[in-house]
Amino acid sequence: MPNTEPKIVVFSSLYPSQIRPNAGVFIRERMSKVAEQLPLVVVSPVPWFPLQGLIRLCKPEFRPQPATFERQQGIDVYYPRFLSIPGLLKSWDGLFMAIGSFLTMYRLRKQFQFNIIDAHFAYPDGYAATLLGKWFAVPVTITLRGTEVPQSKRPQIRTRLLQALGNATQIFSVSESLKHHVVELGADAGKIQRIGNGVDTKKFHPVDKQEARQQLELPEDAKVLISVGGLVDRKGFHRVIDVLPALVKQYPNLIYLIVGGPSPEGNISERLRQQVKDLDLVEHVRFLGSLPSDQLKTPLSASDVFVLATANEGWANVFLEAMACGLPVITTDVGGNAEVVNDEALGAIVTFGDRQALQEALSAALEKTWDKTEILKYAKANAWQQRVDKLVGEFKRLSAN
Repeated sequence: MPNTEPKIVVFSSLYPSQIRPNAGVFIRERMSKVAEQLPLVVVSPVPWFPLQGLIRLCKPEFRPQPATFERQQGIDVYYPRFLSIPGLLKSWDGLFMAIGSFLTMYRLRKQFQFNIIDAHFAYPDGYAATLLGKWFAVPVTITLRGTEVPQSKRPQIRTRLLQALGNATQIFSVSESLKHHVVELGADAGKIQRIGNGVDTKKFHPVDKQEARQQLELPEDAKVLISVGGLVDRKGFHRVIDVLPALVKQYPNLIYLIVGGPSPEGNISERLRQQVKDLDLVEHVRFLGSLPSDQLKTPLSASDVFVLATANEGWANVFLEAMACGLPVITTDVGGNAEVVNDEALGAIVTFGDRQALQEALSAALEKTWDKTEILKYAKANAWQQRVDKLVGEFKRLSAN
């Protein structure tokens, strides 16, 4: 009788590497938990084109190139290259990604004998994965993570995106709103299952607030806001900075911690620093840079309120990570945010782009006495295990068919 145990290739161009340690950490968090129960390897295609070395002379952070192989947390991770020209032929990235990954997948088919390809993001990753699934005759799953919303506004990309969803065997969506979005585009609702992200409560938990503040050299009596994420326009750090002058008048000892650095989406750190100077907020805003996930509990525990004035999210892991450290969350009514922050005991949702609403919500959050026990209880109820058990069950079902 043939072995029907799932043997999975996780396929995602956004996966951490030694040269980009904070890229796609949320994917590694999810799938490393699956790897505790099922064998898997990772294929993370890296965009490349012949002249990109010249671009890096002017922009050193442009497309950093990892080694072709790493071993992370006991998992083999491969980084094949694929042709991708900046700003051109984006509707062909999925095909080029599949071609560029073919040799790696061919070797893995012989050595590892995978029987499922698990892609993250519908395009270009999911599109490439469905081509590879056809070439190697294995089922393909696609996890929707939020990029599908802006991508669907571009007709050619929307067509490829829907082709990928149509050819996938199973689709996972991290939020109900994201599922609804692709169904409205024409995806088959029958094969989409919502499996949200979770939180590692062993890694994210409260530490002593006073000790955390001492470590970060924060005054004990300060009001402290914090945001965590890639320094890109979408995350909305600039929108929070914009309301700080009014909040500082109310709370002269206010401090805003920004934790994050460059990401594959870009880097607006210089713009943010200039905004801070222009608004005379240098004494109130601290840039902590990127931090490994196992160090985030310190600045989170030192803070009073977590805020992310984001323009788009599928399911933001960082909300649960903040809650697991006891913080209420203030965020915007986009994507799956309201599905995570789904009770006033956990924080507040404000209209995206409404500056006054954001300011008032932050002011109210700083004034309110939050029930930390309730927030921690919610975070623990959203620990990874229940999500992972669902995923493992689906992978076993697919490999048995």
